[in-house]
Amino acid sequence: MDFEYPWRFSSRRSAVQSRNGIVATSQPLAAQAGLSMLRRGGNAADAAVATAAALNVVEPHMTGMGGDAFALTHFDGDYEALNASGPAPAAAALDDYREATAETDDDGEPVMPADGGLPVTVPGALSGWHALVERHGALDFADVLEPAVRLAREGFPVSEYVARQWQDTEERLEQFDASAATFLPDGSAPEPGDVFANPDFAETLEQLQDEGIGAFYGGDIGQAVVETVRDHGGTLALSDLDAYSAEWTEPVSTTYEGVEVLEHPPNGQGTVALEAMNVAERFDLAENPTDPDRLHHLVESIKLAFADGYANITDPERYDVPLETMLSKEYAAERAEEVGHRARTYGAKAKKVANTAYMTVVDGDGNAVSLINSVYYPFGSALSTRGFALQNRGHSFSLDPEHANRLDAGKRPYHTIIPAMLRDPETGEFRASWGVMGGSMQPQGHLQVATNLANGLNPQAALDAPRFRWVEENTVALETNRVPDEVVANLRGRGHDVLEEDDYFAEGGHWGGGQIIYRREDGTLVAGSDPRRDGQAVGF
Repeated sequence: MDFEYPWRFSSRRSAVQSRNGIVATSQPLAAQAGLSMLRRGGNAADAAVATAAALNVVEPHMTGMGGDAFALTHFDGDYEALNASGPAPAAAALDDYREATAETDDDGEPVMPADGGLPVTVPGALSGWHALVERHGALDFADVLEPAVRLAREGFPVSEYVARQWQDTEERLEQFDASAATFLPDGSAPEPGDVFANPDFAETLEQLQDEGIGAFYGGDIGQAVVETVRDHGGTLALSDLDAYSAEWTEPVSTTYEGVEVLEHPPNGQGTVALEAMNVAERFDLAENPTDPDRLHHLVESIKLAFADGYANITDPERYDVPLETMLSKEYAAERAEEVGHRARTYGAKAKKVANTAYMTVVDGDGNAVSLINSVYYPFGSALSTRGFALQNRGHSFSLDPEHANRLDAGKRPYHTIIPAMLRDPETGEFRASWGVMGGSMQPQGHLQVATNLANGLNPQAALDAPRFRWVEENTVALETNRVPDEVVANLRGRGHDVLEEDDYFAEGGHWGGGQIIYRREDGTLVAGSDPRRDGQAVGF
């Protein structure tokens, strides 16, 4: 028989509970890849990287080693942040890029294009995967790539959500022969259930197993990347890859209702989520996720935080990001004073488009990895080589010479992808590894899920609850099919331009995809996986 595969899912999910380890991500086969590492004696680092590599195969439009990654880790009581985002090429020059681009904003000013070689920055994800396993793993790096090799070689049935998004990218992929040949078999994107194999990528992974990541960062895989980028107008050089390595740093945090929330520091937008939580904490929020007063104050809180984030977040090595101010409770109190009964804009802006894969793993010893990996747009720059897509993260740079996030050689751009954790603020004891993917939805999702958890919703229920997504100015998309009509009317009466669920879906909008693993004091793990995606939480 023939099945229908709806864009929205209505299935009921319960929280997953286990004691030996859990993997949660947006695609079931990738979750199983990570779980297989735990079963063979690996730890959270091994499972996270196996999951990330498998997602490169089964969600190739979202993520992969042609993109960037960020992680938060908890091992033996220590917390670290891993920045595996790459910079602009050494040959990147703002004036040259302004002249080379044909894209402009509403005022006719040059902006970075989304497609082709110009927006391709150094891919950092593979270096990050390797750094995780080298620092914390119990298995060899070659071993953790094996599930991805098998999936790429043997093929896999494409899942529902992925098939829909893949089909929406056909026109972009058709621009470039190599991408069309790899990702549009028989000239079109796969349908749900179609088996897709990627033998070129299997060979790439096998070369990395045999030769190590030097084959990418300075070797012939890297040379193929460089040739592809430069053939399509980019400036990436092999020396850019050879010079790159992921960087270990420290998380940033704030407390919210008695729990410490950890995020990755800039150049990511984790501070937007933290500032929004500080502002929201100033209001007496109702526990009901659909209470109109609660929704109004959360929307206004995130807009205020986005205004500060858009103005200031970039590479902290090139710009003095005002972290102390943005994370200050006193500053949040001042910002909260700007919120009234009606919607306001505050000059807020955000990066709207992004495709991302988030995964989290907690093993039986309480070690945890919160990892997010992305090629930014669907299939990144729409360029690909050796079976994987190349990111267009450079599209995030401003070409305004006066902007904090302006393009500069060797500079990392504003990044949308953010992993998170929770811990006890007094003891430092690990509580949860979690995240919500989806461009500008990410800090909004972190705000909403964190407040849901603080209200006592279990991880699955916290993800299930109806969400909003601030889009621009006073426009907010709302899951109106699960929100009372009187709530929608109330928000509109306050000046919010509510975009209803069906209309937002019709234009390709979404409310992100989250994963949560919480560790109780007795060691039991409790997990949830977003019902808006194909994924699942699996444990043993």
